Amino acid sequence: MAGKILTVAQQKGGAGKTTVTAHLAVAFTAAKKSVAVVDIDPQQSLTMWYRLREEHLGDAGAGLLVSAVKGWRSRAEIDKLARDHDIVLVDSPPHAETEAKIAVRSASLVIIPVQPSPMDVWATKPTLELAQQERVPSLLVLNRVPPRANLTEEMLAEIKGYGAKIAKARLGNRVAFAAALAEGRAVGEVQPRGLAASEIRALSKEILRAAG
Repeated sequence: MAGKILTVAQQKGGAGKTTVTAHLAVAFTAAKKSVAVVDIDPQQSLTMWYRLREEHLGDAGAGLLVSAVKGWRSRAEIDKLARDHDIVLVDSPPHAETEAKIAVRSASLVIIPVQPSPMDVWATKPTLELAQQERVPSLLVLNRVPPRANLTEEMLAEIKGYGAKIAKARLGNRVAFAAALAEGRAVGEVQPRGLAASEIRALSKEILRAAG
């Protein structure tokens, strides 16, 4: 068994990497995939969410495992989990640190969350360049998209100038995402018929297609 390795990366902190990773992990398990998440972000926010999830759900939900690891052991842990799971999601640290480079190098696809603001768009360039250097395909995901479509379209035009592939599915600026994580859950479990859950489901399907 050789699972797909999906690395969620972004040089800029606060782009929503952990939020996107957690919600995708649950969406993939809901689609009957066995999922492992490797948390190599020093903040360990995803690990804390998983512990909260275990407290609420007991087994944290069938088919989902979160492993916290850092340093030189990251690549070995990612490869090991890929042998036993359909999907391995990697929540990588911000900045161009060694762990981030390892995570990108290991990936089948690099997912880059980006908020539609000039600073966030500019910050995607180093991550895109790293993926290109490692010859790993990447997919930009617009996250926390506000109702102001004109600003989003302006940022889209600039991103396209980088030659990046942009996901059709977008994640809105919705309180539901953070509220669900605060309960150790995901939007698909808390509000399965809500807009946030619908956006995550669409994104998860698009990512699987992009990863081959």
